[in-house]
Parts: sequence; C-alpha cells; structure tokens
Amino acid sequence: MNQNFKSIYFIGIGGISMSALAEVMISEGVKISGSDRSNSHIIKKLIDNGAKIYINHDSKNITDDIDLVVYTSAISNDNPELLRAQELNLNIMGRAEFLGYIMKNYKNSICVSGTHGKTTTTGMLSSILIETDLQPTIFLGGEMDSLGGNLLKGSYDLMLTEACEYRRNFLKFNPTMEIILNIEEDHLDYYKDLPDIERAFVEYANILPESGHLIVNVKHKELFNDLKCKVVTFGPDDSADYYPENIKLTPVPSYDLMHEGKNVAEISLKIFGEHNIFNSVAAAAACICLGIDTEIIKSGLYHFKGTHRRYEYKGKCNGATVIDDYAHHPSEMKATLKTAKTYASGKIITVFQPHTFTRTKKLLNEFAEGLLLSDEVILLDIYSARETDTGEIHSKDIISKMKEYNKDGYYAESFEAAAKIIKSLAKDGDIIITMGAGNVDGVADLLTMDGQ
Repeated sequence: MNQNFKSIYFIGIGGISMSALAEVMISEGVKISGSDRSNSHIIKKLIDNGAKIYINHDSKNITDDIDLVVYTSAISNDNPELLRAQELNLNIMGRAEFLGYIMKNYKNSICVSGTHGKTTTTGMLSSILIETDLQPTIFLGGEMDSLGGNLLKGSYDLMLTEACEYRRNFLKFNPTMEIILNIEEDHLDYYKDLPDIERAFVEYANILPESGHLIVNVKHKELFNDLKCKVVTFGPDDSADYYPENIKLTPVPSYDLMHEGKNVAEISLKIFGEHNIFNSVAAAAACICLGIDTEIIKSGLYHFKGTHRRYEYKGKCNGATVIDDYAHHPSEMKATLKTAKTYASGKIITVFQPHTFTRTKKLLNEFAEGLLLSDEVILLDIYSARETDTGEIHSKDIISKMKEYNKDGYYAESFEAAAKIIKSLAKDGDIIITMGAGNVDGVADLLTMDGQ
C-alpha cells in the first residue's frame, strides 16, 4: 500500500470497524497505538499483534511523533486526545475518511449499504468470495468465525466493506460496486427526514464510475434512474431482475433464485428468516455481476452460518433457547421476532435495550408496535452511545406506548434484574431474545452462564 504514515493513533480502537483498520495497518508495518474506554477480546488481539493501547482517553497519550490520528464518530468533539491532536497540528481523519483513503489502493471495492442487513449481507458475500480465487480483503461490521474475526487481509484486487449512511460517511468512499439493501428512516439525530436520507443515497450512488454496478432493492429503483452505471435490482417478485420463488422457511430455508423468468440456482441457507432470503438474493446478484459461478454462490451461501450478534444462538435457560440479536431499528426488530415466531413452540420473551435517545424518541410508536410481536417484553435503559440524556425520553415511554395497544411490559433497571424476570417467565420451548445494538448481550451471558 502506498501510504506515508509510519505511526497511527486510533481513538476508539476497540470498535469493530476501527480495530479492523488498525489490524490492516499493523500488517503493513505501521506502528499502531490507540485508546478505548474498556478492555475486550478485540483489544487483546490487537495488543498481541503489537499495538500499544491505553484504556481511557488521556491527552498525554498523543505525542508529536504520531503521523496520523484516526477517530471514531462515537467520540465527542471535546475528547481530550482529539483536542491534543488538534493542538499539535497533527494529521487527523475520521474513520470513514480513513477507510475511503485505504479504498483508493484497491482495484475494485464493493460497499454494502442500507438501513439494516449490512453485516449479514456482507457476511454472505464474504462466505462466497472466500471460495473463489479473488483473494478479497474484507472489512466486516461484526465477527464471523470463518474469517477468524472481523477482517480478512487479502490482495489489492478486491475490497469488501460495509458502508454506513450516518453523517453521510459513505460519501467518503470510492466503490466500484454498491449494494443498497433498503432505505428507511434512521439516524434522525443527523438527517431531517426520509427524503433527506434518500438524497444522501442518490449522492452516494453517483460516486460509482460508469463501469460500476449498483445492486439495489427494486422498491427504490426510481431514485436511481439517472445513473450512468449498470443498475441491477433484487426484490420479492419478477418486478426485479433477481428474485426468489418457491420459498421454504422450514425446516431448511431454501428458494429458487430467478432471473428474467429463468431458474438460475437452487439456494439453501443455514440461517433463518425471510429477511435473510432477500439478503442472500442481493448477495447472489452482486456475485453474478462479478462473474462468479453459480455453483460457488450456492456453496458460499449454504456454508454461511451467520455472524456474531445476528440471531446468534447463545445457549439455554430453563429449557428455553437464548438468542442474541443486534436489531435496533423497528424493521429489524420485526424481522427478528417474525423469525423467532416461525420456530418457537412456546412463548417469545424479548429483552430490548433501545439504542440512542434520538432514535427512541423519533421511532417510539414503531418500537412499541414492533414489540407487540413478542409475548413478553422487558425494557432496559436506553443505551446512550454517542448521545447525552436530556431527560426527554425513557425506555419506560415504550412501555406506556405499548399499553395503548393493550400490551404490557416490564422495566428492568439492570441486567441482573432483567435476567431475574426472564428466569421467572421462561420455560421449555420458549425463545428468549436479547435485542439491541448496545451491550444487551450481557443479559444473554447471565442467562446462559450456568449452562441451564
């Protein structure tokens, strides 16, 4: 890689995307240091690979021999390390800008975007691409056992990464192929409304070169009519270029992949849910555009076992199955709960940790409606992430809204309290889901730690 940085400091190095960037730079011989708020297995792995990492942010960690400081969007503008880097006039880049900088070194770059489904679809693509001779470099927004984590370092011919629309970060990328799974209201602490989000996606698609490909959900096709690149659609029926027929959700998820009325391949999956059928159609369409043989596509999709925190089996509690899921948007929540209902012989018990105050406030009705699909609901406090609590919204407000639909819920002030409630409810045949983008998986750990 042609780069001029010999020493890079990552503020928030333990994040799933930041850690992958740091790991790539370590492999390039760059001296890596960084900081995070807490320890983790990801940080241990970076330390084992030679990185110097500080727990907690301190201005003393930033020295004038650092060539570049990369920061995650989760940190605030008054972060002491960021302020010190500015004071020393060091080179500073946001995570997205740095990823875009790296992307320029690759001949081809595939970016997976959309309000939800990015990590699973990127995982599906990863599972297919590693069965080819393309030697891809893969940045995954989660962890996947077959990758050995969240990164696969390959050649400079092909990069695969997720592309988040938050703060229009994906406009800093340099893709040759884009996959747009869906466009819905989210990140409303930044975007004004849905049309504002749509405009950002159109601007993002226009980055593509004429020789590039846009793989897009057919329901959004009209937004991209003026593109000069090749536009390929996927969707639920023959209004799309690629679509599934003869869908079976149980006992083994399967369908016929169709293109212009012809059966392209018979696809079987190991992960559940109708939403994952459509994620796999998008992945397959992208790979067909890359010229990958359909037998490899079939094999890659079949061998994909999912990524961590995406409908991940965690163990048993009182005979009930414990599932952990990253869903933090109403659409994701509904998809996860519908999937659980397909396979449960008993009740669905959901412990939900809302993610960010602005999202909870803006989508309060939608969250309440989504949770109606669960038989029992436990609400944890809102996970603040990058935001400050102004006192305008509380997770109890979701319970109040649910009551308008004649549905009650429990409030748990701690993980231990949530686990106690669940254990009083759960029985053999039930499915327990710990749901949210924060650290709610800690509840799943409490429920399964004794192996019951």
